[in-house]
Amino acid sequence: MPSRASVKRYVRRQVMRAAYRTDLRRPLDPNLAVYGAYWNRGVACNPAAIHAKARELAPHIRGVWAVSSRHRDRMPAGVPYVIEGSRPYWRAMATATYLVNNSSFPGGFTKRPGQRYLQTHHGTPLKTMGLDQRAYPELARKADFAKILAHVGQWDFSLSANPHSTEVWDRVYPGPYQRLDLGYPRNDVYFTATAEDIAKIRAELGIHADQTALLYAPTHRDYREGFVPDLDPERLARELGPDCVVLVRAHYFYGRSAVLGGVPTGRVRDVTAHPRVEELCLAADALITDYSSLAFDYACLDRPIVVHAPDWDTYRTTRGTYFDLLSGRPGDTPGAVTITSDELVEVFRTGEWRSPASAALRTAFRERFCPYDDGHAAERVVRRFFAVPFAPPSR
Repeated sequence: MPSRASVKRYVRRQVMRAAYRTDLRRPLDPNLAVYGAYWNRGVACNPAAIHAKARELAPHIRGVWAVSSRHRDRMPAGVPYVIEGSRPYWRAMATATYLVNNSSFPGGFTKRPGQRYLQTHHGTPLKTMGLDQRAYPELARKADFAKILAHVGQWDFSLSANPHSTEVWDRVYPGPYQRLDLGYPRNDVYFTATAEDIAKIRAELGIHADQTALLYAPTHRDYREGFVPDLDPERLARELGPDCVVLVRAHYFYGRSAVLGGVPTGRVRDVTAHPRVEELCLAADALITDYSSLAFDYACLDRPIVVHAPDWDTYRTTRGTYFDLLSGRPGDTPGAVTITSDELVEVFRTGEWRSPASAALRTAFRERFCPYDDGHAAERVVRRFFAVPFAPPSR
């Protein structure tokens, strides 16, 4: 026999659904936009940059964020939001003319004629995505490809940061949407941040001006449970000395803490809960990562990137990748590559991390994956999506 709580939840869902069906008969609000990011985790990524620029260029558009009740504490003061599944949420989803998301709106909704849906995505694909996951049994077992295609069928626009992404999205998310090869709005800050901005961020993180900050930001593993770093950040900080600070950023799938334990040196910081990964990138002198799409964004800064990938063979076998990140070929590899912790320490000790050879790889990587990023992507997207005309040139 179902519990009283489960019955209450069921009744509430039915009431919300009935109210939503009523709202679907209301006229669309031509000045309402609903934003969502990372399955309603709060203000982040491309939707956040688009929202900010829309407030500047299209102030008549009222932006409302969809956020789950678990993450409402992430919402900045003064930013309007609705709680996923609530009455205001369903009304907003039914009547908004504009919908912007980097993933999907959980719970499902009925896209109406006249609504415009922009799918921004949230990274450049190294690992297999969408329909390409059918070739990997463990991924295919967890995925609902019919649901994926139904979601794609709602898109009106799909945003790309580079030609590689456009090619992949076309294949793995087939649909009649329009392709927007305009760059990633979330990367604009890498071109617009001033030296003063960066100094302020570093000071807030407790990084001294004469210290080298290394951002370690690995992605999640489908074949693992929980956050298991492939390097010892305490050892790295200890081996590189007091002039080095290691910032550890676990993937958001693992929650808000990387659970590093006690760090007596104080030179390893768990920054998983930091609200803006872009600020962490601005603060870092180099990025240490593996298969995370953050490498493609960080390349915009033209700062050293070290790929630390001890489980490359396992990752390629279980998840699949679109190119060989460890090959050392220009355009595929963004910098120095390490497999063991000893190699990683040596890359920094010897200066290989910022050698001319590493810089040349980074340049080729930038040319391939950051061709549209120039600090103006958000403006291009806002003007295209919200039909905001470009201002005439001043005389």
